[in-house]
Amino acid sequence: MKSYISPVLRPAAQSVDGMPALRGQPALNIAGIDVLTRDSVSRSTRAFDPVADHGLTLAPAPLCGLVLDRPRIMGIVNVTPDSFSDGGRFSTIGAALEQARKLIAQGADILDIGGESTRPGAQDVPVPDEIARTAPLIRALREDGVTQPISIDTRKAAVASAALEAGASIVNDVSALTWDRDLAQVVAQAQVPICLMHAQGTPQTMQNNPKYADVRMDVFDWLMQAIARATDAGIAHERIIIDPGIGFGKTTEHNLALVRDLALLHMTGCAILLGASRKRFIGQISGVSDAIDRVAGSLAVAMAGASAGAQILRVHDVEQTRQALSLWQALNMTDGKEQV
Repeated sequence: MKSYISPVLRPAAQSVDGMPALRGQPALNIAGIDVLTRDSVSRSTRAFDPVADHGLTLAPAPLCGLVLDRPRIMGIVNVTPDSFSDGGRFSTIGAALEQARKLIAQGADILDIGGESTRPGAQDVPVPDEIARTAPLIRALREDGVTQPISIDTRKAAVASAALEAGASIVNDVSALTWDRDLAQVVAQAQVPICLMHAQGTPQTMQNNPKYADVRMDVFDWLMQAIARATDAGIAHERIIIDPGIGFGKTTEHNLALVRDLALLHMTGCAILLGASRKRFIGQISGVSDAIDRVAGSLAVAMAGASAGAQILRVHDVEQTRQALSLWQALNMTDGKEQV
């Protein structure tokens, strides 16, 4: 019977001597280990084993020079006319450039630039159109002196190539190398980090009655296969980020289960990205229909992700998330101070 282990986490400010830090994050300590199996809804808890559980103390590699010792903020810039979250307000290069500058000023550690909406029901964008939306913006940001890592949010090898040539430094693939098999070679040759996201189905079909045996373990196993697919293609394990794909082929209950047990993904050894900002399940639970008004709910989920040890939070509302993280860090750190 296969078992899955997940660290039981406690704020450093509430920990006792001897509890190791979670993967180089001084705000979170490992208080024990939860053991889960598929044949039971219950879980057992055991003590941390410094030999068997050593991997949970190893910090992920820096991301383009960015040390992942605390949750880092990835600001979203959608250069699309049909984004679910902002209604295409940044669909022109000028508007997107202004928005990117604003997010950096608000404290974004990373920018994620996307030229194709992957919301439920979204249609595919032709490669030339997607390149025209993203590469000039990335080039303009670099010419503007932006030094933060820039991620290109795409499933397509040609789009990623153009973005990397323009100055992008990360590839964020919502298909985890299943949409365009050439993308793995592009990433491997460029030796850049890649984010592999779980999804069930395509944007056109993913919300058509998604089902899982156990969404937490199914997503974990799927991501482990995606990691193997990437490393087999020559992508170094330390350059892989994983994303459980909140809202991509999941019901509200699926999303809640994944956030609750996000710490399970630490056993992959990869950095974890949580992207739940303004998503539909937040509106379904809170009764807020307009995505732009889901800031408070998004912050609640982001802080749950931080408490589970997520290294990257992908968000629309950078300023508000930065403020919430400042308080989260002060409350969790032993010296009561925010990290800088």
